[in-house]
Amino acid sequence: STMLTSIADGLLCCLLGKTANAVGPLDSLESSNGYSFMEVKPGRILRVRHSAPARPAEEVPAEAPARGTVHCKRKITVYRSGQLVIENLGDAVRSEILHCHSGSAEANGTVELELSEPGGPAGAPSPREAAGGPGKRRKRKPKKVINIDCKKQITSCKGTHSDVVLFFIHGVGGSLDIWKEQLDFFTKLGYEVVAPDLAGHGCSSAPQIAAAYTFYALAEDMRAVFKRFAKKRNILIGHSYGVSFCTFLAHEYPELVHKVIMINGGGPTALEPSLCSIFNMPTCVLRCLSPCLAWSFLKAGFARQGAKEKQLLKEGNAFNVSSFVLRAMMSGQYWPEGDEVYHAELAVPVLLVHGMHDKFIPVEEDQRMAEVRSRAGAARGKLAPGLPPHTLSPQILLIAFLKVIDEGSHMVMMECPETVNTLLHEFVLWEPETPAADGHG
Repeated sequence: STMLTSIADGLLCCLLGKTANAVGPLDSLESSNGYSFMEVKPGRILRVRHSAPARPAEEVPAEAPARGTVHCKRKITVYRSGQLVIENLGDAVRSEILHCHSGSAEANGTVELELSEPGGPAGAPSPREAAGGPGKRRKRKPKKVINIDCKKQITSCKGTHSDVVLFFIHGVGGSLDIWKEQLDFFTKLGYEVVAPDLAGHGCSSAPQIAAAYTFYALAEDMRAVFKRFAKKRNILIGHSYGVSFCTFLAHEYPELVHKVIMINGGGPTALEPSLCSIFNMPTCVLRCLSPCLAWSFLKAGFARQGAKEKQLLKEGNAFNVSSFVLRAMMSGQYWPEGDEVYHAELAVPVLLVHGMHDKFIPVEEDQRMAEVRSRAGAARGKLAPGLPPHTLSPQILLIAFLKVIDEGSHMVMMECPETVNTLLHEFVLWEPETPAADGHG
């Protein structure tokens, strides 16, 4: 009886857009419109939109070209002073992917930046000394050294490939419906797409316990969804808080994650709840303030606040979560591992997309990933072949590009769907150019 009620509530939610708290044992229920319900833990049920195009049984995926192979070689040094030094060594991927218009390429770039940790003991190396500059203390032992040396095959992911899956993960207050334009676009192109509702959002179950909404609880949900639908080559697309789960999965499954797209995700910093936040107020107070919060979300999330934007917000089922869930989500954003070092370890291509007018996450945060102080100057102002102008090559992330959309804000994929779809599709189809292929040595 409980299971039937859960199924009925879930289907009613999909048909009428009503929020349901699904409970009870349920493995999977696939409906004709592509929505299913997946039990990630006993009584914890997520709604998932899964569209897999029909393919001929005899189809064999095309062999990936050898020129898509890149050598990722990088040394990350953390000093007790809180300083991080990133060195791209030998035939690092930059020599294969990035080049100046003059034809020169700088493979051995070194980046220095200060971590947000408290300063170390007196006598810790200065940035100049730690990076190998003059000074008697340059040989002081670092706190931690991480070496990355791997070869990856980064190929074009065409919709005809049966081994490619695109995962879309929304952020706080959203739902899988915010991805409607992207899901429809890629489904029509022949891609297999997967988009879940986070717990407490959309039509997924909403446990009434704060521990259900911590970063780790939600990350394990996303791990279960990923393991259920993942194939050989998987592309992760995240928005806002959803970007953190994409980063987590890319770090956990480097052999399965092919590319990552981060939309308005912010800087590469460890997550920690804000102590001075409106979301720390009691749930009953937040409930009274919900109309004000919804208005604030509309104003901060969209570059314009007209009838079209209000309708998009309604259709996307965005910011339609309970005050309890909202408070628990915001106070549960604790992820100390997700710092600069964690991001620097990623050896997967990343596209950073940012709406210029975003008032939640300033563009400077994404630029932190894309533009850091560089001794060699290797990361500044270079264009990546095959990607649009104004695209910068970051240094914290090994293989990545930043694209700022001037007319967009936080909900840029809803405001500017054509622009976002084009950018995403170009990146999905992108593969690295080798010096031999592009004529630059």
